[in-house]
Amino acid sequence: MTYKRVLLKISGEQLAGKFESGIDAELCARLANEVKELGDAGIQVVIMVGGGNFARGTQLCGHGIRRVTADQIGMLGTMMNALAINDIFMSLGLQSRCLSNIFAEQVTESFVHRLAEEYLDEGKILIIAGGIGRPYLTTDTAAVSLALELSCNVVLKATKVDGVFSDDPEKKPLSKKYVQLSGEEAVSNPNIRIMDKAALGLALEHKLPIIVFDSRKPGNILRAATGGEAGTIILP
Repeated sequence: MTYKRVLLKISGEQLAGKFESGIDAELCARLANEVKELGDAGIQVVIMVGGGNFARGTQLCGHGIRRVTADQIGMLGTMMNALAINDIFMSLGLQSRCLSNIFAEQVTESFVHRLAEEYLDEGKILIIAGGIGRPYLTTDTAAVSLALELSCNVVLKATKVDGVFSDDPEKKPLSKKYVQLSGEEAVSNPNIRIMDKAALGLALEHKLPIIVFDSRKPGNILRAATGGEAGTIILP
């Protein structure tokens, strides 16, 4: 199965690549080439970026910093990532647009549903900054919400592991990998922490599949978007 429109969720930690923080431009260039393959296959692409390579709200709050402010700082981190990715994509000849769910008219356009739909119909890649624009919600939850709003057929959750496991495979190498998993089990099993439960529950409620895969493997993004063997699919 080839999905018509996909939402690709990429964490800030992944964008840091070989660095401890900031952006690995070489990694982003490879990402651009893989996203281009989706466009060549006729697949419309929406990208939601995290901001953990710059700031993570849950780690910043405390010692006088309110949770709301900490989350807003995290949203600014996602904007830095989105702006950088957009420039790298365009420098490589991809037609992309950066839209933000927080107001920043001097640096990028604000997210408007009709504008986003127009850009997608024109074949442009959307890169979304600012998460969902509100505190207490992760970019995973924002990704599922945005996928539903833009009628995406699937959420592609890019990670550093090859799918969903019964436990943390880095700590427990003998953990079982799931090729397919029900949304109910993903929500109810406390050992499954690949996405937050709010994101998984929202996807389950609206019957939106999620594919969790290792984005470091060349060609995996295209495989995930075309029904090939890549990671784990979480089905409603």
